[in-house]
Amino acid sequence: MRAAPDHLPTPLARSERWLLSAYFVTVWGAGYVATRIALQYAAPFTYIGVRYAIAFVVAMLAFGLRASWPKTPSQWGHIATAGVLSHAGYLGGSHYAQRWGLSAGVTALILALQPLLTAVVVSRWLHVRLSRLQMLGVAIGLGGVVLVVAHRVDGGAVTARSLAAVAWALACVTGGTLYQRQFCAAVDLRSAVCIHFAATAAVMLPLGAAVEGFAIIWNWQIAATLLYHVVLSSIGAYTILHLLLRRGEATGVTSILYLTPPVAALSEWAIFGTPPTLTMWLGMAIACVGVAMVTTSRAAQSNTTIIEEPS
Repeated sequence: MRAAPDHLPTPLARSERWLLSAYFVTVWGAGYVATRIALQYAAPFTYIGVRYAIAFVVAMLAFGLRASWPKTPSQWGHIATAGVLSHAGYLGGSHYAQRWGLSAGVTALILALQPLLTAVVVSRWLHVRLSRLQMLGVAIGLGGVVLVVAHRVDGGAVTARSLAAVAWALACVTGGTLYQRQFCAAVDLRSAVCIHFAATAAVMLPLGAAVEGFAIIWNWQIAATLLYHVVLSSIGAYTILHLLLRRGEATGVTSILYLTPPVAALSEWAIFGTPPTLTMWLGMAIACVGVAMVTTSRAAQSNTTIIEEPS
């Protein structure tokens, strides 16, 4: 067997790929439930600000001191803007959606449409045409989400403000993804992570103080969720995502994202005793098929993915 050329990343072994993918999906999906636990003791902006302040310190100590940093003020500004959209805007909306009654499973399902929305925006404004299969996938994906959300509205589990909050989160993470690609494609990932974390903390800590009175009850539950979100999610899952992408696993990563909403729903059922209904499972399956039709084709064409990192 010939060795891979020096300039190409070494492909991961199948066992390594499966283990990393399983960790990634489990941590990302269960992270929605960890958020629901945290929001019982802390207001959303406050919790996000504390989480990202800690994550910044951890990231700096873990890899930031060895990173290559931006050379110009404009580069710093672009990276910070992408970070605020992808983390502060995204998590602020998704956390308030759950605070206002949206379940972890439904929140994860709607936010899993981010690759689909990105493809639509790219097609509409960046003149990258979608194939007929992809356009059909957009319609199928939206149909699955409508099925789930309409069912939850009937049950009183979805409100207008929770939907507005998760829609804001979806818009922010999509905007952050596109902004990152346009202005920050060549930056050192390690320094970008640190800047993202610092910018998010700088925005959310003052917001938490001004809007929420910095409402947080310090107890073991908050300590546990912060440990989970900082170490396992923001550092661990983020690193694994980009390791998979840089080892040529773009299409596979796009595919495993479809497991996130079911993992979130199952985790919520296990911890809070909220069983997903048959209609919810059906809607999730339909939505995941739609997103797969859009993203798998695009990833195969470009060998890149159209997803945003876990947060």
